[in-house]
Amino acid sequence: MDTYCRPLALISLLILSLLGASSAATVTTGAPDGSELWGYVEVRPKANLFWWYYKSPQRVSTPSKPWPTVLWLQGGPGASGVGIGNFLEIGPLDVGLNPRNSTWLQKADLIFVDNPVGVGYSYTEDPSLLVKTDWEAAADATALVKSLATQVPALQQGSPLFLVAESYGGKYAATLGVSLARAIRAGQLNLTLGGVALGDSFVSPEDFTLSYAPLLLEVSRLDDNAGDAAKAMAATAQQQIAAGQFYEAWSSWNNLLQFIDSKSASVDVYNFLLDSGMDPVSTTTSTAASNTHLTKYSRYLSNQEAASDPNAIGGIMNGVVKQKLKIIPGNLTWQELSYTVYGALKSEIMKPRIDEIDELLSYGVSVTVYNGQLDVICSTSGAEAWVQKLKWDGLKNFTSLPRQPLRCGSSKLTQAFVRSYENLHFYWILGAGHFVPANQPCIALDMIGSITQSPAS
Repeated sequence: MDTYCRPLALISLLILSLLGASSAATVTTGAPDGSELWGYVEVRPKANLFWWYYKSPQRVSTPSKPWPTVLWLQGGPGASGVGIGNFLEIGPLDVGLNPRNSTWLQKADLIFVDNPVGVGYSYTEDPSLLVKTDWEAAADATALVKSLATQVPALQQGSPLFLVAESYGGKYAATLGVSLARAIRAGQLNLTLGGVALGDSFVSPEDFTLSYAPLLLEVSRLDDNAGDAAKAMAATAQQQIAAGQFYEAWSSWNNLLQFIDSKSASVDVYNFLLDSGMDPVSTTTSTAASNTHLTKYSRYLSNQEAASDPNAIGGIMNGVVKQKLKIIPGNLTWQELSYTVYGALKSEIMKPRIDEIDELLSYGVSVTVYNGQLDVICSTSGAEAWVQKLKWDGLKNFTSLPRQPLRCGSSKLTQAFVRSYENLHFYWILGAGHFVPANQPCIALDMIGSITQSPAS
């Protein structure tokens, strides 16, 4: 078995001393052959981000282009990239600890991070240190990347770094991308920012909120009466966003999702072809039950876990994975979702990040938007709407171009469309919901190869 396909074996480790949860600072360890690295970076006093790097075994010895590195940013807010993105979507192993045929390691090195502090294996020693804004999260993540630029050999050797995000992670990617681009332009960071990819990303909460009723009416999950009421609720959230009342807008958005749940026979907002009640196991708690969005997210993850391993992802993350890593504080319990992190960001959730995307485009940074056809929470029509709000001077030319159909492997079926102009790219992924790499792994793998221009593409 390839080195990257056996990371959960207990191998001898080169471990730096870790004296306890209060002294993480910068700690790096990993596999003796360098195929994996992981560690903590103390991004602020008593605030520690955990990261995990995998070196791709598909690297070619003399690549025509520098081999790329993908930094995966999970959403939620409060979801663990080290657990979910890694073991449920694109990492070398699935949650049953079996090799994943569609791992993105075939196209790039991978870095997973539990972001922001308080998520997954990342932690703070004081709850007041949790971030309350996307830009605070970006400042911490920038400190992390600056540290990784000196610790990960591939980044030291010029590997371009691609920020790839999912869901709320797209807001992190927007602010982090701008923060890194500014630091690079100011000569404060020696790094190549290859691009930013936004997967089903909550970049413009207003546009997504307004899209729910029309979409669900069109696919017959709401009737006319419920649709009219849902549109009115969405308009309230829109007005509150315009007035800068972001906490109130979050409350209205959440009420809308609960209304949709009650009037649609509990449509799965991550895939409108499904009911959320179809999930065989629910990990919802009394805290999660107060929020429809997080309840459905937990149910989705529980479904994936139950299908792969009876111990679920929490079992491996608090068991064999924690034992392998060795540096996780003993009193830390990994959770797939941190409700305290989510709560700290409630007043930030409904703020748009379109201006940050415009800034990235103005710098010449490659920006990719990709969306699953069946998603509701971050619908394709919502993504198309916010793209139309860009001030980027190439937008008119971009929208005038025809889309190109994409197929995967030996399939003759169209599985996606793509449109590209200069440094903006948009992928429409057919047959996928919110979690594109898990729903359509073949076309997602081809897509990330194209985005990163991997020599293995």
